[in-house]
Amino acid sequence: MRRLFPLTAATMAAALVLAACGTSSSGGSEGAAAGGELTPVTVGVIPIVDVAPIYLGVQTGIFEDHGLDVTLELAEGGAAIVPAVVSGEYQFGFSNVTSLLVASSEGLPLKVVAPGDFSTGKPGKDFSAVVAPADSDITSAADLAGKTVAVNSLKNIGDTTIRNVVDAAGGDPQAVAFVEMGFPDMPAAVAAGQVDAAWVVEPHLTRAVDKGAKIVSSNFVATDPDLLIAAYFTSDEVIAQDPETVDAFTEAIQESLRYATEHPDETRAVLDTYTEIDPVVRSVMFMPRFAPDLDTAYLQVVADLGLKYGMFDKPVDVTRLLP
Repeated sequence: MRRLFPLTAATMAAALVLAACGTSSSGGSEGAAAGGELTPVTVGVIPIVDVAPIYLGVQTGIFEDHGLDVTLELAEGGAAIVPAVVSGEYQFGFSNVTSLLVASSEGLPLKVVAPGDFSTGKPGKDFSAVVAPADSDITSAADLAGKTVAVNSLKNIGDTTIRNVVDAAGGDPQAVAFVEMGFPDMPAAVAAGQVDAAWVVEPHLTRAVDKGAKIVSSNFVATDPDLLIAAYFTSDEVIAQDPETVDAFTEAIQESLRYATEHPDETRAVLDTYTEIDPVVRSVMFMPRFAPDLDTAYLQVVADLGLKYGMFDKPVDVTRLLP
């Protein structure tokens, strides 16, 4: 088992930076650690369960073994991370695939270097679901037509996958009325009847169920059992100017994703270093599936959904997002 490095007091107090130092033992990343020096890189991330593997990779020394001294900067969402990567403020970032496809379709010079997380592929046991009050007449995805459904942001992976499952179940996908709401507010809104249903992700999914909500649809799973939700990315400029560091980061995050899969208890435990999830909720909630392999087909599924439900005016060339 790899050695564990405790977080510094300064890191915990700020809750913004997680860094690790050491020496590289990876032959594939020698360029990033020339002369025994670590290469500093900054990665923009979001304080959600999806990024647990990169925190685990820094904490266990995986990134420093690949010659990298990583600083993790917390942001509210991909809307802030994408421009920070394009401008060079961050060398790498994390964002959902839909947002990256939108950015690429608008001509932003971005490339995906590794997967972030996937659906579990298990209906009723995914980290994403549409929930409704227990006594609601909504019993299937088709029943969401004509109802108000809360999503965290409009025209993104939440509403496109919901339209898709409503469509597949025989309902009218255009009849769903989406309202924007923060994930933390959704469990109470569903319980109070402020919305007919809500799309929630963990840990808020577990909180909603604890408040009496029922799962109506595992929208990610029903869309595609291997649905790629998010990814790590960089800019064309970084790839051109420092390909060895990009290779080192890619190898390190892939190893971190494998490590997270093989050590689920450590993956849950690392959430305490950058989130404030209740320990009881953390112990029972569903985690995403983590895997290191990136395939064009994963991006194509999301691009096709966006085109089908009006997010894109024309087909998106997903290969533009691949190095």
